[in-house]
Amino acid sequence: MKVAIFGATGFSGRAILSETLSQQHQVVALVRSTSAVTIQSERLTLIEGSVLDSRAVARVVSGCDAVIQCLGVGGKGNSKPTTFLSDATRIIVDEMTSQGIPRLIVMSNVGAGDSAAFQPWVFSRVIMPLFMKWLKVIIDDKNRMEPIVMSSGLDWTLVRCPNIVDKEKTNHINATVDGRGLKLSVTLPDMAAFMVRQLTDSTFSHKAPCISN
Repeated sequence: MKVAIFGATGFSGRAILSETLSQQHQVVALVRSTSAVTIQSERLTLIEGSVLDSRAVARVVSGCDAVIQCLGVGGKGNSKPTTFLSDATRIIVDEMTSQGIPRLIVMSNVGAGDSAAFQPWVFSRVIMPLFMKWLKVIIDDKNRMEPIVMSSGLDWTLVRCPNIVDKEKTNHINATVDGRGLKLSVTLPDMAAFMVRQLTDSTFSHKAPCISN
């Protein structure tokens, strides 16, 4: 399968890129600078550009079978309101639709959309707005992003992640659409494996599972 990846140089994106290549997929990744990618593979093509440039996005998705969007704002961002994720996703969706590319896997956050109900009231209403403003602005943009994906007409899956921790793979993922069994974290390699598995697994087609270990 030929897969386009947006966000391949971020904390999560690097793991997803590595996992996608390890599963023998061909990858085309949009990056701001090719020097940011240390992985080398004959199945990896890098294209420099901005995800907010529709022409660059069109080049990346051309001829692909699926797209993984794992964009971030760079760590915790700057705590200022942003529309980066939703703007970029709109462009990706439009170019996929234009070129007839069906499968879209998008990374989101636990707390976005209806998964806000899975978190303790005190966290959503007190802790995050007052003490984790950096996360609130990201969730706000994910709340703009998710409806774009859900109404796209594409074969989509939104993967909502809790805190992603850089620990060893456990090979145990709990994926829930109703919040049952949801824990506070997921390891980086387990998250990457779940994301890439969605390329060939239709279990969560048109669904937004929350994942955790």
